[in-house]
Amino acid sequence: MSDSSQWKGYLISYSNDSLLLQSPYIHNDCTVYGPDSDSTTMAVAGIQYLQNQGHHITAIHLTESIDAKVIFMSTSVDSPQRNDELPTATVDWQVIEGEEATLVLSQSDAKHFEFDEPTGTEIMDDDLFNDMNAAWEHECSKQHVSQGAYVSQSQYLEGGTARLSLASQSFEGQIIWPPRQMDSSGNRLPREEGLLSDTATVESWTKLSAAGAPSEFSLRAPILGGIQTLLVKFDEGPRGVFLVCDDVDYSPTIGDQVEFGVRRIYAQEGLIRYGLKAIPSLN
Repeated sequence: MSDSSQWKGYLISYSNDSLLLQSPYIHNDCTVYGPDSDSTTMAVAGIQYLQNQGHHITAIHLTESIDAKVIFMSTSVDSPQRNDELPTATVDWQVIEGEEATLVLSQSDAKHFEFDEPTGTEIMDDDLFNDMNAAWEHECSKQHVSQGAYVSQSQYLEGGTARLSLASQSFEGQIIWPPRQMDSSGNRLPREEGLLSDTATVESWTKLSAAGAPSEFSLRAPILGGIQTLLVKFDEGPRGVFLVCDDVDYSPTIGDQVEFGVRRIYAQEGLIRYGLKAIPSLN
């Protein structure tokens, strides 16, 4: 018997310390990823769910389609795909990727799984599916030149942990996020030592039209009907601005509670850049 529910925008079924994750979207009778999801974002959500259930995961075997660096920055879980010096014997978890948009996360010695079929699927519009996939394919092409602000791969990776895991600093009784190297007086600040809570409160919001969206979203904003952003405040004090997940039908109001999931943000130099996006809390 398994427990079925939703987690960070995905359908899940949890049984005997193993987890099935599935995209909620169906197109032409096949399970497909949402507009800003892929196997990497789903794997992050799966690891976070298992951690939330009390599992201590230090390393995991990943499939080729999953970005091991993003997994590590988001969850602190290592993998042989990222660290070739990692002893195989220490990797006691695995990701199994289905033919469609499904993943199973389990201990490495698990051979048999029994899951209830997740409920809550919905049909993805044919135009949305085709147009969004074409836009991502074009954006991920190495020939595509983004008109947005240039962020090198090294810069992206340098700030990745704070951006993807909400790692924060504590200094003189205050929580600082995103982390900084120095304060306003030039004093060096300590390294990140904690994580912000995974929920925050909406303080204001903005809906940018397709024409007014930042240029790095120029291919996808017209398909989505614009880009929505939220200014939120965490319980620990810091504030931040986040995009709303592309597949969420959400009209925000001040005071709403939101949580965060790793999603695709944009592509540059043929590489997908990932970040946190806001998802309205189910509770």
